[in-house]
Amino acid sequence: MKQWFILDRSDWLLLLGQYPVLPFVNYFMLGEPYLTDATLFWFITISTALAYFLFVWLMDSWRKYILFRFPALNQSTLRIATSLSVYIVLTWFLCALNFWFYELADSPGYQFSLAKFGGMALLGTVFNVLSASIFEAIYFHSQWRQTLVREYELKQLNTQQQLDVLKQQVNPHFLFNSLNSLIALIGEDPGQAESFAEELSSVYRYVLRTNRSEGPSSNVLDLTQHLTDLDSELRFIQSYYHLLKTRHGCGLDLSIRVDERFGPYLLPPLTLQLLVENAVKHNSTLPEQPLRIQISTDERGTLQVHNNIQRKQMRVLSNGVGLSNILAKYAMLGQPAPDIQEANSEFIVTLQLIKAD
Repeated sequence: MKQWFILDRSDWLLLLGQYPVLPFVNYFMLGEPYLTDATLFWFITISTALAYFLFVWLMDSWRKYILFRFPALNQSTLRIATSLSVYIVLTWFLCALNFWFYELADSPGYQFSLAKFGGMALLGTVFNVLSASIFEAIYFHSQWRQTLVREYELKQLNTQQQLDVLKQQVNPHFLFNSLNSLIALIGEDPGQAESFAEELSSVYRYVLRTNRSEGPSSNVLDLTQHLTDLDSELRFIQSYYHLLKTRHGCGLDLSIRVDERFGPYLLPPLTLQLLVENAVKHNSTLPEQPLRIQISTDERGTLQVHNNIQRKQMRVLSNGVGLSNILAKYAMLGQPAPDIQEANSEFIVTLQLIKAD
């Protein structure tokens, strides 16, 4: 409750900015004696200044209480009506108090006039209507901006949480298959097993790093923290391909034709892993008929991942998580949706790389 009666910096600036008007009003009411009689000057100036200070303090406190009592945006009419009801009463009271000071001063240049009293009170009332409207417009705009900011932050937070969930959807079966391959290699070829273990470590180190929760360092959520550069993604996919190559041998071939200038460009992490995994999952990998996967870029800064189509004879159970995951990430980041096509016995996914700021 105490905060309603405290004048903040803007209140003091408004108060001090309007004080110079008081001497002009006093001169208009009292005439030449106001400036020639020092006693009259100081008595009226100090008295009206104190009265005006009391008036501004009470009006400001009432305004703050009304904002506390009726804070909703749809309560504008109620705020204005309630504020004005007290403003008008205080204005007429201030006018009466000032005229009483003029009577006490007994200035030879002063004579009470009902017309002057009514004119001053009416002018104050008009000023109150204008100030109440301006204060309401400022408050409405401020609340509206805060509402937009809150909605934006909630939307960004929801997007961030969804991205965190999507990053967790790396196929866990790959880990088990890789461990089984490692176990088999230990007995057959310890040297190759060691190399395989190192690549497996690199793969899951990258996965853990991209899945690590990194809270925003400011109040504004930065979704670019959910991106990685193309160079890092390509290094990861080389390790990932090494694991797949160990399992599938000559039945799998990966070629990378990426322009070096696009290395710093960004994309959602694990995007290439999901696309390569999707190709291996749905197509046969035979030494006499290898699955060929190519990753390339073009002059427009787009990334293409394409593979020859050679469907497995046995139906593969799939929930479409891989491609849906990529589409969802690009949608959440406000980027153009990846283009997915089947043409000339090839499956092609075209992604827009995101230029780093």
